[in-house]
Amino acid sequence: MRALLLVDIQNGFCPGGNLPVPEGDKVVAVANRLIDSGKYQFIVASQDWHPPGHGSFASSHPGKQPFEMGELAGKPQMMWPDHCVQYTLDSELHPELKAEEIDLIQQKGEDPRVDSYSAFRDNDHDASTGLSDFLEDQGVTDLDVCGLATDYCVKFSAIDALDMIPGVRVRFIEDASRGITPEGVATAIAEMKFRGIAIIDSRDVLEG
Repeated sequence: MRALLLVDIQNGFCPGGNLPVPEGDKVVAVANRLIDSGKYQFIVASQDWHPPGHGSFASSHPGKQPFEMGELAGKPQMMWPDHCVQYTLDSELHPELKAEEIDLIQQKGEDPRVDSYSAFRDNDHDASTGLSDFLEDQGVTDLDVCGLATDYCVKFSAIDALDMIPGVRVRFIEDASRGITPEGVATAIAEMKFRGIAIIDSRDVLEG
């Protein structure tokens, strides 16, 4: 079974959001074409779902500014602007994304003590979201991953899928994703390639 994982295609990561990824909204049309393609038996989306005052927010650390390095749970942590706070417009999936076609929305980042870039587990690898077990139970053998942002949540989700779903083949859809910096994207793609994740274009799916 082939599944599609749409990572954090939320208002908060698109222009006008609290933590916008450059051209983040441009992934929506591509994601919708993938959703409509009929190539996937299962479609899942992840959703950053932070409580107010999450420990990854710069505002939770007096004297810290967004995008400075800080510390969380004794480990280095990028300090982010408040973003994707539960039940706010910022946390909602992009309004043009065909959410009605998504089979499961996996929320993440709910523990204020640790960040969760991956859709599968927290950054400390102490707590699983349960998504890997769910996809394994569904019989998923092939997983395509895309969304926001390539150099953070998409990369970590793709790598964790490979580590946590036995025997799964993982592909990263480059044109259905955007990253925070060009350097970060290049590094993320190189790391995914090194781990054995295929780098593809949406045309490989749609015309394949």
